[in-house]
Amino acid sequence: MSENTCRYLVLEHRRVLALTGEDRVSFLQGLVSNDVTKASTERALWTAFLSPQGKYLHDFFLIDSGERLLFAPEAERAEDSGHGAHDHHMAALLDLPETPGAARPWGGGLAFMDPRLADMGGLAFLPLENLEETLAGAGFSPGAQQDYDARRVALGLPDGSRDLEVDKTLLLEAGFDELKGIDWKKGCYMGQELTARTKYRGLVKRRLLPVTYEGGAPEEGAAITQSDKEVGRVRSVAGGRALAELRLSALEKLEEAPITAGEVPLAPALPGWLHLPKTEKA
Repeated sequence: MSENTCRYLVLEHRRVLALTGEDRVSFLQGLVSNDVTKASTERALWTAFLSPQGKYLHDFFLIDSGERLLFAPEAERAEDSGHGAHDHHMAALLDLPETPGAARPWGGGLAFMDPRLADMGGLAFLPLENLEETLAGAGFSPGAQQDYDARRVALGLPDGSRDLEVDKTLLLEAGFDELKGIDWKKGCYMGQELTARTKYRGLVKRRLLPVTYEGGAPEEGAAITQSDKEVGRVRSVAGGRALAELRLSALEKLEEAPITAGEVPLAPALPGWLHLPKTEKA
């Protein structure tokens, strides 16, 4: 297969849902972290539902078809409907600008660049009917889940509750600020108060970030230790890297005290988009 071949993957762990009605935008606006009024057929968003205490519940991509708001939560925690496709050559293939969230109608649905990072490629919300024919006709070939995960993990991008702890993770711990998953000017929404206080008081104590490892791969969910103290947990593992939920204080001590998951040595591999705050010893 040529390196320039465009590949797609049906994201079976996500389902596309639709929200209709005249009040759909104002209704969702008071519930999620991003500004729903900015979604359109030309722009997709990444956003999240939070608990009243500001803890992560769901995250999803969101786009406005003009008549419906379409969003894709995790399938195991949502009703069934629809599919998505993904490929990192999608911008050129579908004449989309390489800008996060850039979108346009396509294939009876909507295609858009990943709203977090254009380097992650593109996605599409498409009808199930003739899905494979639509993609094949556009020049896509089937891809593999492990390739999708390897790219995502290397870029430091979370995949729902696989990487984020429900009713525990704070959005700023998972890159929602840098990755444009929060709109700080939109006004009130559920969990907004704690999210704002965490940012402006510099209360972030841990981050989700990529790590490399030596030897065998660490187990997902394994404890990360430093000097016999637990400082984090392994999340997704793919393509020779892993996502690690890691206390920032552990990063200050790496030279004299390395981190491991079991017997597996780990080393942070910070992506360019990630900006760490000044750390405090925990």
